[in-house]
Order: sequence, then structure tokens, then C-alpha cells
Amino acid sequence: MEPSDLITHKNGRQRKLAGATLPPESARDMDRAEMSSSEPEVDDEAEGLIRGSDSEDRRYRVRPGIRGELGNVLLLLFLYVLQGIPLGLAGSIPLILQSKSVSYKDQAFFSFVFWPFSLKLLWAPLVDALYFSRFGRRKSWLVPTQYLLGLFMLCLSVTVNSLLQSEGGPQVVTLTAVFFMLAFLAATQDIAVDGWALTMLSRENVGYASTCNSVGQTAGYFLGNVLFLALESADFCNKYLRTEPRDTGIVTLSDFLFFWGVVFLVSTTLVAIMKRENEHGRGKRRVHEETQGVMETYKLLFSIIKMPTVFTFCFLLLTAKMGFSAADAVTGLKLVEAGVPKEQLALLAVPMVPLQILLPVIISKYTAGPRPLDIFYKAFPFRLLIGLGYALLVWWTPSVKQEGGFPVYYYAIVLLSYALHQVALYSMYVACMAFHAKVSDPLIGGTYMTLLNTVTNLGGNWPSTVALWMVDPLTSKECQGAVGQSCGSPEEAGLCVKEGGACVTTLDGYYVESVVCVVIGLAWWVWLGKKMKRLQEQSPAAWRCRANQ
Repeated sequence: MEPSDLITHKNGRQRKLAGATLPPESARDMDRAEMSSSEPEVDDEAEGLIRGSDSEDRRYRVRPGIRGELGNVLLLLFLYVLQGIPLGLAGSIPLILQSKSVSYKDQAFFSFVFWPFSLKLLWAPLVDALYFSRFGRRKSWLVPTQYLLGLFMLCLSVTVNSLLQSEGGPQVVTLTAVFFMLAFLAATQDIAVDGWALTMLSRENVGYASTCNSVGQTAGYFLGNVLFLALESADFCNKYLRTEPRDTGIVTLSDFLFFWGVVFLVSTTLVAIMKRENEHGRGKRRVHEETQGVMETYKLLFSIIKMPTVFTFCFLLLTAKMGFSAADAVTGLKLVEAGVPKEQLALLAVPMVPLQILLPVIISKYTAGPRPLDIFYKAFPFRLLIGLGYALLVWWTPSVKQEGGFPVYYYAIVLLSYALHQVALYSMYVACMAFHAKVSDPLIGGTYMTLLNTVTNLGGNWPSTVALWMVDPLTSKECQGAVGQSCGSPEEAGLCVKEGGACVTTLDGYYVESVVCVVIGLAWWVWLGKKMKRLQEQSPAAWRCRANQ
């Protein structure tokens, strides 16, 4: 996710929607890059058969198209939509928790929910190598995974209200465990669907797989996050969708989970019964799929990481986003804390979609040369400055609030600041992806790219979790109205209130973090940023895996 928004925990497939809480790089774009960067290979024997059958193919088609495979394309699109639903729901929970005044340590703990998409490389070789051949290599994982997703959603629909509305506050640990499992299952489903996409479509049309990935996951995330938050909000529904006001939204979280749980179970049953793997259409060339042993894959990954240039690059990727962590992970939650409706933040994603589509196309013209990381280096300080702008926006927000909410010009300024953030973010993301494609060893391009993208995702996830965790310790509060009391801990704050006082924030840890992150980011840019630029001067041989020489 390198899509990001005002409240991303980054990552993950991180193109972020405004008001969405996914990893800064999001996972969605990262996986799309993985899929589109490595073209499927065909072995020598199959290539010979293809060449020999070219004349026969021409009898049935003058030019390859998707009309004959429209059903497969629509199925892939639907599977990716399903994948985006649990991710969108997980992204909406931090906003709901924030409206219930949970601590930022609780938010940090819940942010681990967004880690599975960044760690899926650890179990991806198992998904590729272990399967029931009679049932199908990809269906062996896809079907049970989606059944578990559906069952989890149905069970959660019964208990989610009690988890969010318990007497002692939301049960964050239980919510984290449940949504972590949902994200883990969604990541496993993603591995299976990505692999099936390369064989479900013919060689001529396999490029449409990345389109299905991008469009499907974006649509699913939109449904599970933006649409859900809007329909769950009583204020939004009363203002725009109802003639008679009510105390609740049109949809509750329980209803939403139950509906999609049923959809998962029904659709998975239909796929298991009606869809066969490797159905060969007439006149279509299929991609040959190789099977690599589990241990061979892990040894290959280890041999790549041991290379000096790759090891250095991975270290830089893991540390590059420290300077952006406060802006990416905390800003959106602070806006909700200041009174901005969470559904309004989520709806800011809608006008951003055209920009998020155009930016990679425009920026790729400048990253197509031999030095794509130059764009990364130039955009870095601008993104740091935008982070300071976010801090000013949060500071300004309470003074703008009116009785009826916030004025239109306030949302226009938020939208403009988010758009500027997207320009800087996508400049860095596209440059990074271009460099990944440039240096990846073509003999093992898929594994190489996946490794680099995984490290990039982790480089966004861990700083976001740390940033959320440190907000409370860096915040200073004092007890006003009760002599001799303090607010250094939840227990002390309770005693302050019991004595008739109130805890007042004297220094918000978010502002401390914002400044510290910018200082760390500038230090990284001055010393390590130049080191990253110099990696572009390494010869191609320095990036080639010796195991394949």
C-alpha cells in the first residue's frame, strides 16, 4: 500500500484512501507492482509448441482480446473485490476506536493488524508448493481460506458490538487478534489469487491480471471502508439519505459483517463447484506454471539478502520512512479526536481517485531513465515539510469548528493538503518501484521483486506502529481543579476526576513526534539519502544473484 493517507498505518498495499488506515505503502500497489513487473515465462518445450502452433492460432484470431476470457477476467475482479473487503473493514476500526477515546497505545497495538500483507513472503512458498493436484493448485488454498474468512465474519457479526461497547472500554486485544486473522487470511487468499491469475488467463491477456488486482482491491477497500463508514454514520445518513432523522446509521458493523460473511460462503461454494483450474480455451496460449520447492525458495531469498548491495538497499528501505511516521499514522486520528467526522474524512478518498490514477502515469515519465531514485531523493524533503503542514492543520482544526460542524473551506484545505501529500508520496513510490524493476535479476525477477516490495512495506509498518505507541508517553497533562493530583497514568487521571478535577493536555505528544520525525527524516536525507542515490551507480553484476550464475 505507495498509497497512503492521513491515517495510514502503512501499509500495506498501501494506495491509501483519505481516512483509510492501511500501511503507508500500501499493499495494494505493492502487489500490483509485483504482478506487473515479472512477465510469466514459458519453458523451452512449451515455447517450441507455441511457435509451432502460431499458424494454427492465426486461424482463430487475428489479434488477441479478452472477449473469449471475459468470464475469467470478471471472476478475478470479483475475487480481488472480496479481498479488499476485510482490509477496508480493518482500516475503519481505528476510526471507530478513536471516536471511543481509546489510548494511542491501543491504536499502536491494533496497527499490527496491517502487518500480514507485509510479511506474506514468509509463507508464500508454502502456498505455492503444497496443494491437492486433483482439486487444483490454487483452489486448494483459495477455497478453505475464503470459507474461513466468511465464517470469521459471521462469528464476528455476533460479538463485535460487545467487543466495541464493553463496560471497561473496547476490548482492543481481542479485536486485534480477530482482525489480524482476517488480514492473514486475506493475504493468503491474495497469494493464491495472484498465482491463479497467471494461469487463468491466456498468455496474451495475462496483463489484465494487474488491472483486476488494482481495480478489484480498490473497489473492495472502498466498500469496506468509505462506504461502510458513511452508511454507519447516523449524521451522514440523516443529512443526505433520510427524510426522518434516526439515532443510528442505515447499516451497523454487525450487519455489514454478516452480509459479507454470507457473500464469501456462497461465492466460494460456487467457485469450488463450477470453476476448474487450467481450462484451456481454443486458440489460446497458456502460461506454463513451474513448481519450486519450499526450501529452494527460502534458500534463494537468503542468497539474495546476503548480497552487499541488496543488504544495504534493504536497510535503507527499512529506515527511509521514519520521518513520515507521525504524519502518516497519527494525523487522521488526531483530526477525529479534534471533532472531524470520520465519515467525512473517509469520503475525501473519492475526489482523490483521479489523481491517484494520473500521478503514476505522469511520474513514470521521469523515472524511466537510468537514475529513478533521483526523483525519490528530490521528493523526500517536500514530503517532510508536508508532515509539518499536517501538524499545523491539526493545531488549527479546533479553532475552525462551528456548532454545525466544519465549514466547506476547511475541507477544501484538508483536501488540498492531502493532494500535495499524494504528489510527494507517489513520486517516491513510483521511483522506488522503477528501481526495483531495474535492479532485479531477470532470472528470478518475481522472487527478487517480491522481496524488495516486502521490505518496502515493512519500512512503512514498523515506524507507524512506533509512532502510535509513543504519542501517549510524549504527551504531558496536568490535573486542574484538584489540589495535589496529577495525570501521569490512567489511575492518577481517574483520581483527578474523582476529586472533582479535570486532566488538561499541556503538551500534545503528536507535535513533539512531528518535529522529531522531521529532524530524523532530514538527517536520513542528508547522510543516507545520498548513499541510496549512489546505489544507482552500481553495475548490473552487483545486483545479480550468484546462485543463478
